[in-house]
Amino acid sequence: MKRFACGDVIAGCSWTAQVGDETELMSMIADHVAKAHGITTIDDEILAVVREHIQLVS
Repeated sequence: MKRFACGDVIAGCSWTAQVGDETELMSMIADHVAKAHGITTIDDEILAVVREHIQLVS
Protein backbone atom coordinates (compact mmCIF):
# COMPACT_ATOMS: atom_id res chain seq x y z
CA MET A 1 0.00 0.00 0.00
CA LYS A 2 1.04 3.58 -0.62
CA ARG A 3 0.03 6.45 1.62
CA PHE A 4 0.15 10.21 1.22
CA ALA A 5 -0.68 12.82 3.85
CA CYS A 6 -1.20 16.25 2.32
CA GLY A 7 -0.28 17.90 5.61
CA ASP A 8 3.28 16.66 5.11
CA VAL A 9 3.49 19.09 2.19
CA ILE A 10 0.83 21.73 2.91
CA ALA A 11 0.72 22.71 6.58
CA GLY A 12 -2.66 22.37 8.23
CA CYS A 13 -4.22 20.03 5.68
CA SER A 14 -5.59 16.84 7.22
CA TRP A 15 -6.37 14.98 3.97
CA THR A 16 -4.78 11.56 3.53
CA ALA A 17 -5.10 8.77 1.01
CA GLN A 18 -3.95 5.17 1.07
CA VAL A 19 -4.24 2.84 -1.91
CA GLY A 20 -2.31 -0.03 -3.44
CA ASP A 21 -1.44 1.63 -6.73
CA GLU A 22 0.71 4.75 -7.17
CA THR A 23 -1.13 5.76 -10.35
CA GLU A 24 -4.43 5.76 -8.48
CA LEU A 25 -2.83 7.62 -5.57
CA MET A 26 -1.45 10.33 -7.86
CA SER A 27 -4.89 10.76 -9.43
CA MET A 28 -6.44 11.16 -5.99
CA ILE A 29 -3.76 13.68 -5.00
CA ALA A 30 -4.29 15.71 -8.18
CA ASP A 31 -8.05 15.79 -7.57
CA HIS A 32 -7.57 16.82 -3.93
CA VAL A 33 -5.08 19.63 -4.55
CA ALA A 34 -7.25 21.04 -7.33
CA LYS A 35 -10.38 21.11 -5.19
CA ALA A 36 -8.91 21.96 -1.79
CA HIS A 37 -5.91 24.09 -2.67
CA GLY A 38 -6.65 25.49 -6.16
CA ILE A 39 -3.56 23.85 -7.67
CA THR A 40 -4.64 22.73 -11.12
CA THR A 41 -1.22 22.21 -12.67
CA ILE A 42 1.24 19.84 -11.04
CA ASP A 43 4.65 20.74 -12.37
CA ASP A 44 7.84 18.70 -11.98
CA GLU A 45 8.81 20.52 -8.78
CA ILE A 46 5.49 19.79 -7.06
CA LEU A 47 5.54 16.22 -8.35
CA ALA A 48 9.01 15.67 -6.86
CA VAL A 49 7.89 16.97 -3.45
CA VAL A 50 4.78 14.79 -3.50
CA ARG A 51 6.78 11.69 -4.43
CA GLU A 52 9.23 12.37 -1.58
CA HIS A 53 6.31 12.17 0.86
CA ILE A 54 4.63 9.00 -0.41
CA GLN A 55 5.10 6.27 2.17
CA LEU A 56 4.98 2.52 1.77
CA VAL A 57 2.72 0.95 4.39
CA SER A 58 1.85 -2.65 5.04
